Amino acid sequence: MIKRFFLAIGVLSLVSCSLPTRPPVSPTSWMVSPERTAPPRQARTDVWLKMGSVSVSPPFDGRSLVYRTADQRYEKDFYNVYVTIPSEMIGNAERQWMNKSNIFAATVGQSNSFFPFYYLQASVEEFYGDYRGQPEAVVSIEFFLSATRAGKINPLIGANRYTKRVALKDNSPQALVQGQQQALAEIFQEYEVQLFKYAGNLPKPLGQ
Repeated sequence: MIKRFFLAIGVLSLVSCSLPTRPPVSPTSWMVSPERTAPPRQARTDVWLKMGSVSVSPPFDGRSLVYRTADQRYEKDFYNVYVTIPSEMIGNAERQWMNKSNIFAATVGQSNSFFPFYYLQASVEEFYGDYRGQPEAVVSIEFFLSATRAGKINPLIGANRYTKRVALKDNSPQALVQGQQQALAEIFQEYEVQLFKYAGNLPKPLGQ
């Protein structure tokens, strides 16, 4: 009986050694980063704009791509992820876009120690793929432009919300990322027009 036990252990050891080892499955990483390719605008102000925080509503605030499969059902794809969390990804793209627009003398990031007169924050309320019918990329963002030292009771200059839905060519993660990038670019384009209007009539900072 004991001999049979050790024989069985030996056979299992040989089998386990002969099995091929499979490498762990790594998730595929994606980047949503629309680029502004239009010529820069004529600058409307010689002051700087600082990008504030970009908040992203759950369940869209994680790195996983999110699919909406029913009215109350959202699914996360842990095998397809963004290269960084959406708040950082969208914030970097927004700063680069507005900097290239040339509306302000410069648009700096949140980590910059420069203390600005004007501050731009954003709230991402939707960032997912809608698969309840025709597949669509859905992106909703609200922008808040404020004056930090303008001697006003309400420092808010303007709040503007945009929603874009872009039809996808198929159900693949690549199609969703491309759709989100297109939707984000369209939102940036529209808000750039509004920001250009704001910049032409900004409240004067204190002491000016």
